[in-house]
Amino acid sequence: MSAGAKAVCAVAACIVFLLVGCAMPTRHASLNQAESSLWRGRLAVRIESDQNQTERQSLSAEFELSGDPKSGRLTLYTPLGTTAVALSWSANQAVLQVNGAARNFDSLDALVKEALGTEVPVAALFAWLAGDNQAVAGWSVDLSQQANGRITARRSTPAPLTELRLVLEK
Repeated sequence: MSAGAKAVCAVAACIVFLLVGCAMPTRHASLNQAESSLWRGRLAVRIESDQNQTERQSLSAEFELSGDPKSGRLTLYTPLGTTAVALSWSANQAVLQVNGAARNFDSLDALVKEALGTEVPVAALFAWLAGDNQAVAGWSVDLSQQANGRITARRSTPAPLTELRLVLEK
């Protein structure tokens, strides 16, 4: 193969790789009676540095959230569309699944803290997604762009400062 042909193949391979990385696979959720709500989109969590950390932490992923604060599922996806982390909860269990291994937690709060690296008020999150500005101590939420599928929430206390951003699929 000539050098020119190799270069064309290399460029084509790069383009295919970039397109696959940007592709949004269609995900079909099987909803039962208890899971009346389903949200999909992009989630970003940024945790500012505190005295014990030298750098801020951040997480960004495609997500799918179903259910309600009592029983539900949150799945975070890699850029290629594979499952990175799956959280599921009900009245009697909270489970984190990563790489085929499952870990049980005592509460939904502990499960979310382990998965996202910080506490997030899940009951309020469901309210915010529904457009209800539910108050949570230490958190402020901006629902001014909720109709456009954008929600931003910030935690000022307790430290560290945390920002949660959601961009929903339409």
